[in-house]
Amino acid sequence: MPYFNIVAETTENTVVTTYEPAQKRSDAYQSEAELEAEFIRQLCEQGYTYLPIHKEADLLANLRAQLETLNGFTFTDAEWSRFLAESVANSNEHIVEKTRKIQEDNVQVLTRDDGTTKNVTLIDKRNIHNNRLQVINQYTVKQGDGARHDNRYDVTILVNGLPLVHIELKRRGVPIREAFNQIDRYQRDSFWSGCGLFEYVQIFVISNGTNTKYYSNSTRNNAIKGAKSASTRKGKTSNSFEFTSFWADAQNRPIPDLVDFTRTFFARHTLLNILTKYCVFTSEKLLLVMRPYQITATERILNRIEIAHNYKKSGTIAGGGYIWHTTGSGKTLTSFKTARQASMLPYIDKVLFVVDRKDLDYQTMKEYDRFEKGAANSNTSTAVLRRQLGDPNAHIIITTIQKLSTFIRRTAEHPIYNQHIVMIFDECHRSQFGDMHRAIKRCFKHYHLFGFTGTPIFPANAGKPQSKHIIRRADGTPILPGRGETPLVTTEQAFGDRLHTYTIVDAINDKNVLPFRVDYIKTMDKDDNMTDEEVWDIDRERAYMAPQRISQVTQYILDHFDQKTYRGDKTYVFNTLTNISDVASSACGKVEEVKQAQRLSGFNSIFAVASVPMARLYYNEFKRQMAADPTKKLRIATIFSYAANEAVESDGILGEENSEDTNGLDQSSRDFLDEAIRDYNAMFHTNYSTDADKFQNYYKDVSLRMKNKELDLLIVINMFLTGFDATTLNTLWVDKNLKMHGLIQAFSRTNRILNSIKTFGNIVCFRNLQKRVDSAISLFGDKEAGGVVLMHRFDDYYNGYVDKDGKDHPGYAAMIEDLETKFPLAEPQIIGEKRQKDFILLFGSILRMRNLLSSFDEFSGREILSERDMQDYLGRYQDLRDEWIHQPKVGKEDITNDIVFEIELIRQIEINIDYILMLVKKYHDSHCSDAEILVSIQKAVDSSPELRSKKQLINSFIAGINDVDDVLNEWNDFVSTEREKELIALIQEEHLKEPETRKFLENAFRDGEIKTTGTDIDSLMPPVSRFGGGRAQKKQGVIDKLKAFFEKFFGIGRAKF
Repeated sequence: MPYFNIVAETTENTVVTTYEPAQKRSDAYQSEAELEAEFIRQLCEQGYTYLPIHKEADLLANLRAQLETLNGFTFTDAEWSRFLAESVANSNEHIVEKTRKIQEDNVQVLTRDDGTTKNVTLIDKRNIHNNRLQVINQYTVKQGDGARHDNRYDVTILVNGLPLVHIELKRRGVPIREAFNQIDRYQRDSFWSGCGLFEYVQIFVISNGTNTKYYSNSTRNNAIKGAKSASTRKGKTSNSFEFTSFWADAQNRPIPDLVDFTRTFFARHTLLNILTKYCVFTSEKLLLVMRPYQITATERILNRIEIAHNYKKSGTIAGGGYIWHTTGSGKTLTSFKTARQASMLPYIDKVLFVVDRKDLDYQTMKEYDRFEKGAANSNTSTAVLRRQLGDPNAHIIITTIQKLSTFIRRTAEHPIYNQHIVMIFDECHRSQFGDMHRAIKRCFKHYHLFGFTGTPIFPANAGKPQSKHIIRRADGTPILPGRGETPLVTTEQAFGDRLHTYTIVDAINDKNVLPFRVDYIKTMDKDDNMTDEEVWDIDRERAYMAPQRISQVTQYILDHFDQKTYRGDKTYVFNTLTNISDVASSACGKVEEVKQAQRLSGFNSIFAVASVPMARLYYNEFKRQMAADPTKKLRIATIFSYAANEAVESDGILGEENSEDTNGLDQSSRDFLDEAIRDYNAMFHTNYSTDADKFQNYYKDVSLRMKNKELDLLIVINMFLTGFDATTLNTLWVDKNLKMHGLIQAFSRTNRILNSIKTFGNIVCFRNLQKRVDSAISLFGDKEAGGVVLMHRFDDYYNGYVDKDGKDHPGYAAMIEDLETKFPLAEPQIIGEKRQKDFILLFGSILRMRNLLSSFDEFSGREILSERDMQDYLGRYQDLRDEWIHQPKVGKEDITNDIVFEIELIRQIEINIDYILMLVKKYHDSHCSDAEILVSIQKAVDSSPELRSKKQLINSFIAGINDVDDVLNEWNDFVSTEREKELIALIQEEHLKEPETRKFLENAFRDGEIKTTGTDIDSLMPPVSRFGGGRAQKKQGVIDKLKAFFEKFFGIGRAKF
C-alpha cells in the first residue's frame, strides 16, 4: 500500500509514466523523403531549430556561435582556431576520446591570446535547458573531404552545435536493419573525415516509421573499432544489431512508431536528460545508454527521497522502497547510477551503496572506482569504511553487507548515525538482510532505505522468518526485534513500496536476456516429484547419493556435454583475459587486465549439487570416468565454503557462502577442498589453498576462468548461483532442490546474451523440478509467462507452431521444403536481385533454426538436407556474399547494407584445412584418378568462408602434389614456399621496406588481424611526397594488398613467419 497520495506529478520525467499512441495515422503511401520532412516538422514543433546546413564550413561556423552563446563569451579567430584544433577536433582523438569529452570532460580549458585561461563548456549538465537543440538534414561529405566514399546523412541533432544524435530513416515497409547497416557504413567510411565532428555522435536512432530503435555509439560487441581502418566485412555479423533497443513508457510498453517515439524520446528534457545523466562510459571505454526501465527506477527513487524529505519521513519505511528488476537486466548499473544521482542532492550527506561480498568482484570494483576514486575497496577490515564514513568529502561509499555489519557491531557512536543518508542495497532478497535492517533502524536516525532485487520475497515464497547472522551491539548484546516488532519476512516489509517492476517476461520480450530450455532427466524409478515435506527425508537424500545414480548422472553429463555446450561444434571470437593469476592475486586495480581476441569453441557450465558430500562424490566420479575415457576429458573444478544443509533452504533462499573464509568447514570437507584446489593448481600452474587470503584469491581466479571459458564445468553448492555473470556460460546441470527465487536466480546464470550462437540458457535437471519451475516462473513473471520464459518443444521448432497471439511460426521442415522448391540445386544459379535477397533471407533463417535445433537429441538424423546438398547451398550463399561485396558501387547504394549474412553461423558448419588435407590424401591414394574426390574438395572449399580465399593455393597444391607419405608436411612446406615467394613479390612491387614489412606481418599473424591505425603502416611505406596528392591512394593500395596476403595465408602452414 503506497505511503503517499500523490495529487500532482511533474511532466519532466525522462520516461513518460503511461503513453497512449497518437490516434491520427495517414493511410497514404509515405516515401522516405516525406517521412524525413514530417519528422523534422514534428521536431520543430517541439522546440528544435532547423538549420539548412549541408557542409562542414557551415557546421563549424554554427558550432562556434553556439559555444559562444552557451558560455557568454566571444572567441577571437586565433582563439577559435586553437580551441578547435586542440580541444574539439584534435586529429589524434577519435570516438573514445570525444565520448569522454561529452560524458566526463565537458568543460575544456582555452588558452586565450593574452595567456590567461578560460573554461569553455561543451554541454551544460547542471542546467540542461541552457543547451540549444538544432536539427539538420542531408549533410554531405565527399571523398574530397577525406571520406572513403561520398555519403549523405539523413537527420542529425546538434546540441550546442555538436552532432550528438544521428537518425537514419528508411521508408515504411523496409527493415530497420537496413538503417542500422547504413550507419555502420558511415562509421566506417566517413564519420571520421574532415574535422571528425560526427565522431561526437553519442546515440543513433534508426526507423522505418513503423519501428524505431536507439543505441549508443559503441554497442555491446564494440562494433566500431577504428573507423579510419579499412576493415573488411569479414567479421560482420548480426550481433551488434541485437543490442539496439526500443523506447518504452514506465509500464514497459514499447513505443515503436516514429511519431510516438519523437513525442517521447525526442522531447527536449528527455533527450537532454539521457545525454547528460543516463549514459555510462565504462572502464572498457564503451558507452552504455540506460534503458527506459533503468531510468524510471532511478527517477522513482530520487522522487521518493525528495517527497520523504519534504514530509520529514526519513528514518521510516515510508522514506524508502524497492525496485524489482529481473536478474540480468542491469540492476547493479541502475542501482549504482541511482547512488551517484542521490549523492548530488544538496541535503544528502552521504550515500552508502551496499552489495554482498561475493558480488564485489574485480570488474565491479573497477567500475565503481571509475565513478568515484577510492569509493570501493577490497580491504576486509572496517578501518577504511570508518574513515570514509567520517570524511566529509566522501559523498558516496561502496561497501559490503558484511563490512557494514561489523562497523555497526563495533561502533556504538559515530557522527554518521545522525547524518542524512541514503542506503541502496543491491540484491536485497539476501537472507541476512533482516538483521541488517534492525541494526540500521536502531542506530541511524535520518536514512532512506532502498533495495534492488530480481527475485523479491513475497508472502507466497517467504517461508519462515529465521536468522543465521545475529548483529550485536558494541557491548556484545544482540540486536533483536523490539517489542511489538514483526520479524521481517517480505521485501515490502523491509523496504516499503515497490517503486518499479521489470520482470523476466519484459526482459525476454525486449531481448535483454535469453529464454530457458529445461530438460528433466529421470534418475530414480519412483516419481521424484516430491512435496516439500518429503524433500528433507534423509533416506531420499541417501538414495540420491547412491553410487550407481552418481555414476549414471556423471556419465550422462560427459556423454551430452558437447551437445549441450556446443564444445567442438560451434566457435566464436571472444576477448579473453590473458593474465588471470596476476589479476586474481592483486588488489583491485593494481594489475591492468590484458585481453586478447581468441576463437573459442562452445560454452561452459555449472553443476549445482545438494551438499558437500554429494560434491565430493561427483568430483571423484568425474575424475574416475575421465581417466577411463580420455576422449571425454573436461576441465573441472569445485568451490564451496561450508557444508550446506538443505533444510535451512526450505524457503527457496540459497544459503550464503563466504568467499573469504573456510572456517565453517569440517575437517573432512576442508581436506577434500584442498585436494580439489591442488588439482586446480596443477591444471593452471597456480598456488592456492583453503587458507584465508589464498582461498579468496582462488575464488577470484575461478570466477575469472569461468568468464574466460577456461573451465568447462564448475561443481558448486550455492556459490556462483547468485550474482555471478559469465556470458560464456550456457548450461546449468541441477541435482539440487531449487525453488522460487533460488531457482530463478540459479537458472539466470545461463541466460546472458553473447552472440547469434547462444540462443537460450540450457537447464538439465536430474530431479523432477517441473512443478517448482512452473510456480517460480508464474510468481516472478505471470501465469502466462511459461510461453515466453521457456523454450518450445522440439516438434514446435521442427514442424512449426502458432503462438498465443495467432502468429504462425514456420518450422524447419517447411523451411527446407521452401528452399528446395524455390531454389532447387538443379538450377545452375539464382538470377535477379530480388530472388537472391529472398534466398539469402530464407537460408539465413535455416542456419539460425539449425543452430537452435542442434542442441535437441531428436534432431540427429532428421536434418533432411544431405551433407553434400548443405555444402552446395552454403557455396551459393557464399558466392552471393562475395559477388555482392565486390561488385562496383558507382552511382548506387551499397546493397549489402540491406541484408545480413550469417557468417558467424556458417562457421559453425565449418570445413577446416585438416578435412581438406584428408580428402587430398584420399585423392593421392587413388593415384589422382578419383574425380569424385576432387568435386568434394571444391564443394567443401566453396562452402567455407575461411577457405575460399585460399582456393587458388589449395588447387595449386593438388595439381603439383608428389608421391609422399606425409601430406601435412608437404602442405606446410608448400605454404611456406608460396608465402615467401608472394611476400617478396609484394615488397618489390610496392617498394616496401623489407624488415619493417616482415615485422608488421609477423605481428598481424600473431594478433589475427591487419591493423591499419597508428603509424605501423607508415613505417613500411616507401618515401612519397606529402604534396603529390597520391600518398593516401598509395597507402590504401598497400593496405588492400596486405589484407589479401593475410587472408590467403592466415591460419595455414607453420606458425613461424
